[in-house]
Amino acid sequence: MGIALLNDTLWFPDANSANADGLVAVGGNLSVPRLLLAYRSGIFPWTANPLTWWSPDPRGIFDLDAFHCPRSLAKEVHRGQFQITIDESFREVMEGCAAPAPGRETTWISPEFIEAFSNLHEQGHAHSVEYREADQLLGGIYGVAIGGFFAGESMFHRVNNASKIALFYLIQHLRERGFVLLDIQMLTPLTITLNGVNIPRQEYLKRLAHAINLERSF
Repeated sequence: MGIALLNDTLWFPDANSANADGLVAVGGNLSVPRLLLAYRSGIFPWTANPLTWWSPDPRGIFDLDAFHCPRSLAKEVHRGQFQITIDESFREVMEGCAAPAPGRETTWISPEFIEAFSNLHEQGHAHSVEYREADQLLGGIYGVAIGGFFAGESMFHRVNNASKIALFYLIQHLRERGFVLLDIQMLTPLTITLNGVNIPRQEYLKRLAHAINLERSF
């Protein structure tokens, strides 16, 4: 089966039609309805030019009750010399994630993505957790929430541990509100150390179908 070419019609092929790399479709747009349909379908966008849609197998997730907080991170959290806020600086967090950093000169978070996900945020579907010191934004994480599902998209830090502390508080926040699935798409060396795991796409889609039908609020 070939890769689907999308137009302005609002639809996606089955996530299981992805090729070996996880690519499902090309084209379409980044409208709020299309983004919500994508996440409900187990699919996410990755590049803007061209616009590509993905559903990798296996899929990286955090089991919310199995998150590992390393001792050094726990000490930083306990010290508490920072402020954590929620949804106060969504666009700024995205811009922080998009900014060049050591070892990462480019990023997939283009201006088109910043605009599209800011629209999602304004309509109550995308959220951010911000890490501040002395009221200065120094780290954060953002993602998409549907029912009891949260798709963690990206995070950034300008001081050591800022993004990991933001993730720690995001997971605490999701647990408190009864969320059941935290998608991280693909594992990285960092998320592996925090107990991120891979699960087969079929299992992910089953968990996703359950999660998005829960009545939860971020």
